[in-house]
Amino acid sequence: MYEGRIRTGENTYRNQDQVYATRLGLVNYNPDAVSVTALSTGYVPLVGDQVIGTVVDMDLGEWRIDIGAQDQAVMGIPDAVDRPFRTDYVMTRVLDIGDTMVAKIVDLDRRRTPILSILGPGLGKVYDGFIVRLTPSKIPRLIGKKGSMINMIIRETGCRVTIGQNGRILVSGPNREREDMVVKVINKIELEAHTSGLTNRTQEFLRQLKVSKQ
Repeated sequence: MYEGRIRTGENTYRNQDQVYATRLGLVNYNPDAVSVTALSTGYVPLVGDQVIGTVVDMDLGEWRIDIGAQDQAVMGIPDAVDRPFRTDYVMTRVLDIGDTMVAKIVDLDRRRTPILSILGPGLGKVYDGFIVRLTPSKIPRLIGKKGSMINMIIRETGCRVTIGQNGRILVSGPNREREDMVVKVINKIELEAHTSGLTNRTQEFLRQLKVSKQ
């Protein structure tokens, strides 16, 4: 609850002079507005999001990809290989059913179906690493302000960490112990995303993990 004439934002409502949250989550204060980022929501696709998905089906000229949203995403040949569609193109040369990919959402069609592309740096088929899941609304906490949290995790563990806005995180490190450190940090963020001072506590947590391995 928040008192005053502040403007209501996402997941909040006003009752006379008091503002209430409609979802459990993180409170965001601006000079003239208050909103709440829900902690237990599913993934809602947005144009520009980077996502990590798995190919679940193939049709003439397009792949269907599970990105953890209500509807499967689709990707056509032009958004995968930057060439016009041809009926004789062997799509499995690029992606086959069961393959994991890092992609960008470049559009939403009239039915809000996400349209993906793997054209761009850092995008495409995944060849190594494994996927860790985090509630999508908690991804900003994993990233941190100006990338403070994720950069600290990468620096302290030496792992490559690719974040999907859909709550899937690709982890690949120099050894299993370092990868396990990232997994433990992500699990910590899942449990403590609603608390303050998380970046400092996470840095200390990583220090303790390193000491315990020595």
